[in-house]
Amino acid sequence: MSNLNELKKNVFFEFLNIAGRVFIIVNYSPDVIIGKRGFTDEERENGIILVFNSRMNFIWDERGINTNLVFGNSAHKCFIPADDISVIYSPELNAQFVVGQQPEAEESEQKQDDEKLLASEEESKKVIVVDFKKKRKKDE
Repeated sequence: MSNLNELKKNVFFEFLNIAGRVFIIVNYSPDVIIGKRGFTDEERENGIILVFNSRMNFIWDERGINTNLVFGNSAHKCFIPADDISVIYSPELNAQFVVGQQPEAEESEQKQDDEKLLASEEESKKVIVVDFKKKRKKDE
């Protein structure tokens, strides 16, 4: 499990142990399973808020959370990958843990290369070229 996902798990359980319940925001992903219910269009765009309390049965293993959640009157078998949890918060504690979207490795490398190129271009604009071969006249 990645260090970030381990941190998410620790924050989740700390909030749960102190406050008795914890909210999470889960981003849409094909890996997230919300039973037959799935995601609404709004949830696909903004994520879904799920509430866990200390009386619920769930397992958080190295991949994420396995549980049954009730929506309306029906229970749905759910799997929430830790990678897709973007926010963990507790209104009672007035505390939250927010994870920004992580860029893909290739995108990140390209961005770094672009930033280096821009910095190099900016530095080259600041360089003054001096021709030391040209002699200066004495009367100037």
